[in-house]
Amino acid sequence: MNTTYPHLPVLYQEILTAIQPKTPGLYVDCTLGAGGHARGILEMSSPGGQLLGFDLDPAAITIATERLKDYGTRAILVKASYTCLSEELKRLGWQAVQGVVLDLGVSSMQFDQPERGFSFREDAPLDMRFNPDQGQSAAILVNKLGESELADILWRYGEERYSRRIARAIVANRPVETTRQLAELVKQEYRGKVGHIHPATRTFQALRIAVNGELEALEAVLPQAVQALAAGGRLAVISFHSLEDRLVKQYFQLESKDCICPPEQPLCTCSHRASLKLITKHPLTPSGSELDINERARSAKLRVAEKL
Repeated sequence: MNTTYPHLPVLYQEILTAIQPKTPGLYVDCTLGAGGHARGILEMSSPGGQLLGFDLDPAAITIATERLKDYGTRAILVKASYTCLSEELKRLGWQAVQGVVLDLGVSSMQFDQPERGFSFREDAPLDMRFNPDQGQSAAILVNKLGESELADILWRYGEERYSRRIARAIVANRPVETTRQLAELVKQEYRGKVGHIHPATRTFQALRIAVNGELEALEAVLPQAVQALAAGGRLAVISFHSLEDRLVKQYFQLESKDCICPPEQPLCTCSHRASLKLITKHPLTPSGSELDINERARSAKLRVAEKL
């Protein structure tokens, strides 16, 4: 396994500015990756700050463990889904934390490992699992699901306008077992209508989201993160596509309002009370200088909210 550390993670300085790490604060990095954001948080919260980091990917845990070893017991790394946030905080006896970070989606590190099947730049088995030891691979979905189910996944999670056409082609050409085979099938169904991104991009995104249950996991963790925060603590979420960003935006907007009754209702009956204050009314995006060194950051959006 290549353990070379990648460049600074997306929106690195913006995350540190948003979370404002201090000693002896408690912090959570729900998407540890190679430990870039975590390292910055631990550094800024020295000497007494602690960080709990989650990642499903055993390779990420190995790399982050090595990268954060100098922080000793201040860094607590767990190979698990961030949907276990409340459970893990209870196990640690942490009553409230000062900051929670989510950097959603697949990492550059995973993209750069062809055998993981996240990218179609090189031919590899269709896998796409964050944890390669659990769950069903993309190959199983592609080769076992019915045509209508496949089309629904491509439309719902990839917003793929040719979802039905692509699903029909997949079923007609089974078994589809490699990234290149799938990418070529999708490209053929575009019939020359190729834009600035590869035609297979949305299909690969959709399958990855379905394989890992990403949107369901995000829906599950947001209320856990808010509940975990101390008053004044902040939740910072980086998303990379419209489905994630829309979900985060709507949740933040909902939890920043007292009454959520329909506008036409004369009296409030919901008893809802705001739990968040919006710090970013509009998402932050990478600077030009960051994009110069990391083109993959181009679609990143950061939203930040503070616990009331």
